[in-house]
Amino acid sequence: MKALVYDKNSKSKISLCEKENPKIIDPKDAIVEVTLSSICTSDLHIINGMVPRANNNIILGHEFVGKIVEIGSDIKNLKVGDRVSANCETFCGECYFCKKGYINNCKKGGWELGCRIDGCQAQYVRVPFAEMGLTKIPDNVSDRNALFVGDILSSGYFGAEMCEIKPDDTIAVIGSGPVGMCSMICAKILGAKTIIAIDINEKRLNIAKENNLADYYLNPKTCDIEKEIKAITKNKGADGVIEAAGFSNYKNTQANHNFTPSKPYDWENDSTLELAWKIARPNAIIGVVAMYEENQVLPLPLMYGKNLTFKTGGVDAIHCEKLLKLISEGKINTDFLITQTFKLENILEAYELFKTQKDNCLKIAIEE
Repeated sequence: MKALVYDKNSKSKISLCEKENPKIIDPKDAIVEVTLSSICTSDLHIINGMVPRANNNIILGHEFVGKIVEIGSDIKNLKVGDRVSANCETFCGECYFCKKGYINNCKKGGWELGCRIDGCQAQYVRVPFAEMGLTKIPDNVSDRNALFVGDILSSGYFGAEMCEIKPDDTIAVIGSGPVGMCSMICAKILGAKTIIAIDINEKRLNIAKENNLADYYLNPKTCDIEKEIKAITKNKGADGVIEAAGFSNYKNTQANHNFTPSKPYDWENDSTLELAWKIARPNAIIGVVAMYEENQVLPLPLMYGKNLTFKTGGVDAIHCEKLLKLISEGKINTDFLITQTFKLENILEAYELFKTQKDNCLKIAIEE
């Protein structure tokens, strides 16, 4: 089969190769024929060497839908021919963390597909603990409708859920990329009264606006972002902030130690994490779903009186069935996020486009 393989020792880091088809190696496995997959920023993090736990010479990819072609002997609730959406997390469903819903920390799993074991940017993929990690797609939901359920849509829900949203809340979302837009969708689903979209990319803000994802659309390049937030929230700040951008300038921050309450946010030099705590009201929750490539600094003395709560980590994607139901009911639609479609044989070209973000690229669908 054709597959995109990561090789940290090669100049290009990735290549389209011929690989053997995956086989069942555990009774809880399923083999899925990939009908549609996507490229995630996390794939770029692996290529850039920012994911130390990633194994070399693996097939990349963890965001996909497909059709089951083979199942292990312990599989009872799935059958050959089922259309399924895959969870980006591998989890056993039985360990302490799984039972608590913390599936990212499963003792037998976590982020495995496309990181520790072969992933989905191929014609076929082996899915461990398949009854946990695969969700049947309703008949009225297309592959494109369901493509993002197990990763970025779940990440958006995770970010919104972390903020413990109440009916009158104002939620600021930093970053209007795919995860940020999914966060806006999910914040609205969870009952936020007002949503503020923040990004320095005006085109992405316009896409969010065209799809009615927020109530306000702010660009730190063209406005004093903190003043705007105070004006919108009657001087109190956002009730919750979802940080989905992950921009940092760690060396600059360390060199200058330039943390002062009165210093306006500088979009060119300050991290988006700094913006998050500055625009949050006292006693707010900040949910960080962005994956940074550099360590971040929290100026705790300056934040001390704000009594902020920070939540962060890999997505606990435990709501896939619920999200598919919302899609089936017409309450969620993420189709607009697919801005380009490539054949698997042209996936190297797709990676280059995704990396450079040309042509208003948001998400790329890869089909066989």
